[in-house]
Amino acid sequence: MTDDPYRGVLYVVVCAAPAASDAETLVRLARDAGWRVCVVTSPMGRRFVDTERLSALTGTPVRSDFRMPDEPNELPVADAVIVAPATFNTINKWANGIADTFVVGLLCELTGFGLPIVAAPLLKDALARHAAFAPNLEALRAMGVRVLFDPAASPGARMPPWEEILTELHTLLDG
Repeated sequence: MTDDPYRGVLYVVVCAAPAASDAETLVRLARDAGWRVCVVTSPMGRRFVDTERLSALTGTPVRSDFRMPDEPNELPVADAVIVAPATFNTINKWANGIADTFVVGLLCELTGFGLPIVAAPLLKDALARHAAFAPNLEALRAMGVRVLFDPAASPGARMPPWEEILTELHTLLDG
């Protein structure tokens, strides 16, 4: 953890799924729990959020693209990560190390550092049944990622509420 008065730095990674439009709720909950929050979005996820509002709320620009070598790194070092909503595309590329976007490259790197990561996928039922998806969830779990996904739940209930996702992170950190 960091030496500042906060619990630490939490990266909230947001992908392109309907719940992304309410990611501000997770940011507020995490801040209330003592986290310094930085938001990172997938390229399409950026379209689902109000980047100006999230930047004002967190004090850090929302990142979705690789920075150029001469640009400053505006992200402080992370202590923990929540990926929610995590899409089919992000889960599959992350599990296979296909770092063709900033988000997936960052997730691959943070997984390699062994940071506590909670991922909450949200995707269509047909995609959840795709042959690649379940093995990739297991691959992420084998890498130490806490994946919150119940294939038996109805598609609209597969991603837990924001409060449960944050509680799961705290359980992971405390246990």
